[in-house]
Amino acid sequence: MGKDPPIPMKRVLIIQNDPPETLGLYETYLRERAALTLIKAYELPESEPFPPVNDYDSFVIGPTPISANDALEHPFLRKELNYLKEIVDSSKPCLGVCCGGQMLSIVLGGEVVRSPRKEVGRYNVSLAEDGLHDPLFHGFPDEFPVFHWHADMFTVPLGGKLLATGDPCPIQAYRKDNVWGVIFHLEITSEDAKRWAKAYPEEPAIIGKTVKQVIKECEVAEKDMARLASIFIDNFLNIG
Repeated sequence: MGKDPPIPMKRVLIIQNDPPETLGLYETYLRERAALTLIKAYELPESEPFPPVNDYDSFVIGPTPISANDALEHPFLRKELNYLKEIVDSSKPCLGVCCGGQMLSIVLGGEVVRSPRKEVGRYNVSLAEDGLHDPLFHGFPDEFPVFHWHADMFTVPLGGKLLATGDPCPIQAYRKDNVWGVIFHLEITSEDAKRWAKAYPEEPAIIGKTVKQVIKECEVAEKDMARLASIFIDNFLNIG
């Protein structure tokens, strides 16, 4: 008897929204495990549309230092918001990271507000009750280390579920239908942290940290975060 045909690789589109803020290990793992396309939205000519949603099986929306509340003031993000509406309507899995998750929350009817305190560096996140049973976090511990660099946070869109919590930012992850948003980063290595610190050197001091301290915090958690990032991407590819 002949062998079963190989299962085709998922077609995944990453939308990168800022030069320093790449998707790090998520991009690395997706290149290994999926048919990956990466679009740098900030370089896409204004007259050039995003590719048809039907060309992909899943989507990952990356971060940017621009506030999601200011997206309409930036032509590339204004165009992207319209594209995100198409993705939401497609029912295909979509993951938004940091500002990517914030823009998706807005598209879904949620809001983006100031976090109780800016988060920069290494923090712990805890899975909420719905997060414990969500497929995106299958195999995760109840509490795990993450990297942060944000001042805003999303709200859980009406009808959505809170998946993860933290302190000082109480809303760390949500899901609504085919959309997941996470404010935290597992994909960041210490080299990524150095690049972000070079891009935003004044920000750690706002919460009483030094650049050196933030990079060290990332180094300490780097191995655990990389392992979880791998599980996270596998889980995402298994959805849908």
